[in-house]
Amino acid sequence: MTYTQAIQYLFDSAPLFQNIGAAAYKEGLGGTLALDEYFGHPHRNYRTIHVGGTNGKGSVCHTLAAILQSQGYRVGLYTSPHLVDFRERIRVNGKMISKKRVIEFVKGLVFLNGKTTDPPIPQFSFFELATALAFQYFAEQKVDFAVIEVGLGGRLDCTNIISPVLSVITNISFDHVQFLGDTLPKIATEKAGIIKPGIPVCIGENVNPEVKAVFANKAKEVGAPISFAEDRKIIQNSKFKIQTPALRGLCQEKNQQTILTSVRLLREQGIEISDEAVRRGFREVTTMTGLMGRWQIIKKKPLTICDTAHNKGGLEYIFRHLATLPHHRLHLVFGMVSDKDVDSVLILLQSLIPNPYSIYFTQASVQRAMPAEEVCRRAETHGLHGTAYHDVESAYNAAQSNATKDDIIYIGGSTFVVADMLKNML
Repeated sequence: MTYTQAIQYLFDSAPLFQNIGAAAYKEGLGGTLALDEYFGHPHRNYRTIHVGGTNGKGSVCHTLAAILQSQGYRVGLYTSPHLVDFRERIRVNGKMISKKRVIEFVKGLVFLNGKTTDPPIPQFSFFELATALAFQYFAEQKVDFAVIEVGLGGRLDCTNIISPVLSVITNISFDHVQFLGDTLPKIATEKAGIIKPGIPVCIGENVNPEVKAVFANKAKEVGAPISFAEDRKIIQNSKFKIQTPALRGLCQEKNQQTILTSVRLLREQGIEISDEAVRRGFREVTTMTGLMGRWQIIKKKPLTICDTAHNKGGLEYIFRHLATLPHHRLHLVFGMVSDKDVDSVLILLQSLIPNPYSIYFTQASVQRAMPAEEVCRRAETHGLHGTAYHDVESAYNAAQSNATKDDIIYIGGSTFVVADMLKNML
C-alpha cells in the first residue's frame, strides 16, 4: 500500500467534512470511545491542552505548541483541517507524522472495519479515525504535552474524551449554525462542553454578557476555575513584550492575550515556561510548527496575503486590517463554501472593502464550494461587482496580471481557497 492509496482509503471509507460538509458530520462520541478502548486509551499517557472556539483556534494551538517546544518539551499538535497534506494535522515538535505510520494505521483499519465485535463497533467518521491516529501516535512518540484543537463545536466533538490540564475557548461567533445553534448563547453552550470538572479554563476574546454567563455558569456547575483573558490585561501590565511576532493581523492581537493568559494558567500548575520560551514561541511559531495560511505573506510586491478566515467574525478582522494598509488598489481573490452565511459576509465586505478595488470571485476544488458565478451573482445584489473564475489559480493569475507593485492582493473567504492557492505554489 502506498501513502496515496492509504489516504484515498481514508477519504473513501469515511466521508471528509472539509469536502462535503454536513453529510460527513457524525454527532456523538460512540465511535471515538470505541476506538479509544480498542487502542488502549493512548491519550492518558501525556498531558493535553484542549482548544476550542469559533476563530483563532489554529493560531492559538500552534503558538502554545511553539512556546512549549521552546521550553524543551516534546509536543504533539493535532489541528484541522489540513491545507495541502493530511499529515499537517498530526505533528510532533513541528514534524509531520511519517507517511509510513499513516500507511500502517490504515492497514490496521482494513482489519478493524471488518472485525465482528459485541456490541458491534460503529462505522467511523474520517475525523474519528484521524483523532485516533493522532492520540496513538503521540503516545508512541512519548510526548510531554499534546495541544489538541477541537474539530467542530466542543460538547460532542470526538476530541472531547481527553482530560486536559487546561481548556481554552478562543471566542464565539456564528459558524456551523446548522449543528451548533442559531444564537451566540446556543453556540457557546456547545463550545462550553469542553469545560471539565476542576480543570482551569481560559476564555479568550471578550464576549457579550449572555455568552459570558454561559461560560461562567458551566464553570461553576463543574467546579472549573475560569479566567477571562480580556480581564487580565497581561499585555498591558506585564513584562511580556512580544517582539516581531510571526503571526500578524488584528485578530492575532486578541490571540496574544488568550495565549499569555493560558501560559499564566499553566505556570500556576507548576509547569515550567520561561519568558524567553514565550517570546521565542511567538517569534518563531510558523517555522517551529509549520503553520500556514494565517495572514501569510506570499509576495511583497505587490503585497500578496492569504488567510483562512472564513466566517463573518474572522473576516471582519481581515477586512478592517486590509483597509489600514497603504496601497493603491485592493485585488480580492474570494470564494466561499455553500454552507456558510454567504450573504452576511458579502454585506460585511461591502461595508468594509476599501476603494478602489477589484474582486475575482472563485471556487475551491471541494464539493462544498459555492460556484463562482453564484457568489458573483449574490455579491451584485449587495453592490459588489467582480468577475467569476472557475478555479483559484486562474483567479489569482488574473489578479496578478492586473496588479501594480503598489497594490495588495488578498486571497481568502474560505480555508479551501487558501488550500488551493498553496497547492498551486508547491
